[in-house]
Amino acid sequence: MTESYATDILSWKYETPYDFYNNEHSEESIKEILDNPYYSIVNDKDELVGFFCTGASAQVPKGHDYGAYLNECIDVGIGMKPELTGKGFGTEFFTFILNQIQQNNQYPLRLTVAKFNTRAIHLYEKLGFKKSMEFTATSAFITMLKK
Repeated sequence: MTESYATDILSWKYETPYDFYNNEHSEESIKEILDNPYYSIVNDKDELVGFFCTGASAQVPKGHDYGAYLNECIDVGIGMKPELTGKGFGTEFFTFILNQIQQNNQYPLRLTVAKFNTRAIHLYEKLGFKKSMEFTATSAFITMLKK
């Protein structure tokens, strides 16, 4: 991850209802991305197409109040450039990320997704994730596991 990529990612704007995932561009947000395990994903033309993060950066903090993150897992968060979403690239994109993470990993994978995001939930189920639990923070969330 570079500062340039982090700046680009923070400027991405998704259409409703996915605008839930829009970020605020600030020095604090850039620091969060650069100081934590965030990884940029570029295509064969070196264009930024997405990112993923692991660990606490992939968790919804309020989920700790519900015991959502007690089991030892690798937490995964992803983001795809808004212009590429909903166009059938999700399976290839997320499979690439899963392959990167699973190379050196023996723990189950866990992700947290907004409950309204049925498009993402369908993709995650297609790739072997199973719903684990629900909790409510600013919105309703579902944790999903892949063992």
